[in-house]
Amino acid sequence: MSIIFEPFPKLGRLSRTIVITEKIDGTNAQIIIGEDGSIGAGSRTRLITPKDDNFGFAAWVQDHRDDLMALGPGRHFGEWWGSGIKRKYGLTEKRFSLFNVGRWHPDNPPPACCHVVPVLGRYTFDSGYIERVMVDLKATGSIAAPGFMSPEGIVVFHTANGALFKKTFEGDEAGKGREPIAA
Repeated sequence: MSIIFEPFPKLGRLSRTIVITEKIDGTNAQIIIGEDGSIGAGSRTRLITPKDDNFGFAAWVQDHRDDLMALGPGRHFGEWWGSGIKRKYGLTEKRFSLFNVGRWHPDNPPPACCHVVPVLGRYTFDSGYIERVMVDLKATGSIAAPGFMSPEGIVVFHTANGALFKKTFEGDEAGKGREPIAA
C-alpha cells in the first residue's frame, strides 16, 4: 500500500463580498468558443446541436454566431429562458442571460443578443442581507422580466472561494439531494 499526501484546502473567509443575482427559472446553457473560431452549445450536462437541441438553444447559437464571437474564446455559461421554458416569465421570446456579472456590466456590455442576470446587491456576507433581498424580490417581482410576480429566487456568489449558492422561494428546504452530515 502506498500513501499519498493530500493537503487540506485553504479556507476562505466567510465575511467577504457576496454578489446576489436573480435566479432565473429556465435551463442552464453554455456557449463554447474555440481559439480557432469554432462555436458550439451545451446544456448543463451535454453538448447539444440544432438536431439534438435543448429548447432551441443550439439553433439560436448558430443563428447568432457572428454576434456571439464577441464573447471571446472560452465557455460562457448562462440561463436560456422565456417562452416555452419552465416559468416562461410572460415572454413571447426566449432569452440567454450570462452568469458572469463580474465581466458583463454597463461599462462592458455583452453582445446585443445576450442579457446578463440581474445583480440584486453586493454586500459583505451577512445572512440578513440575503433574507432582505429575498423579501424585496418577492414583493417587487422579477427584475429580469419586470411585471412577472413569481420569481424563482436568488443566487449568491461568494467571492472568497468562488462558490455559488442558490436560495429559492419554493422547495428550498427540501433541496434535490441529501444534506451532508455535519462533522
